[in-house]
Amino acid sequence: MEWDAPAIVLDVRPYGEGDALATVMTAQHGPHRGLARGGASRGKAATWQAGNMVQVHWTARLSDQLGSFAGELIYPGAAHAMQDAMALSMLTAICTIAEGAVPEREPHPRIFDGLLHLIPRLPLGDATLTDLIEWEMVVLSDLGYGLDLTSCAVTGRTEGLAYVSPRTGRAVSEEGAGAWAARLLPLPGFLTGPTQPDMAGWRDGLRLTGHFLARDAFGNQHRPLPLARAMLYDRVSTAAQKDDVTENAG
Repeated sequence: MEWDAPAIVLDVRPYGEGDALATVMTAQHGPHRGLARGGASRGKAATWQAGNMVQVHWTARLSDQLGSFAGELIYPGAAHAMQDAMALSMLTAICTIAEGAVPEREPHPRIFDGLLHLIPRLPLGDATLTDLIEWEMVVLSDLGYGLDLTSCAVTGRTEGLAYVSPRTGRAVSEEGAGAWAARLLPLPGFLTGPTQPDMAGWRDGLRLTGHFLARDAFGNQHRPLPLARAMLYDRVSTAAQKDDVTENAG
């Protein structure tokens, strides 16, 4: 059994002396584990880094075996992200989400394609948070937990959508929320229209997708939301608070 395909490295762990146990994702094979021979050695460690795009060849005697990887670097996503703390935080978060939320060997081309477009944009910094949150929406949708942001669950109107029900995942307008607004999740405007996002909007977007990732994508596996994803939210939330203080001081 064997296949050859472009892949994104999601996770790498040392295995034995000089080898590495790697998880990669491809369009046709989903997240897939294998033994990267020499993957932890000085000559190959730079190739097997989470976030890198690699041309991978997988071989095994039987299809259900772990098998082994050989790989050639296509794009050093990890090296580019390491130049900026926010970019590295985003890269670590999306790799852990893809590795943990998507079932092993289950193909999800939309999730894979989203990573292909997202990873090269990470060095752009904060602005990439919009793409990241929209990618998380794709993850939720592809796994069967998609949100409905088309109209208000209470009034049926499409205008003035400001919240999302944490129970149903449906949008709610200011009018429809009424006294229940404090119990709902804020819906950032950039997810429903051409609104220019800021740190507060990105914070609310990460809070929104994070709630459903934690409850559904990971909660149904009895696993917590990855620490890297929680740390990304904390980083953005802290930046949003600083922006609020600066604005109020001005």
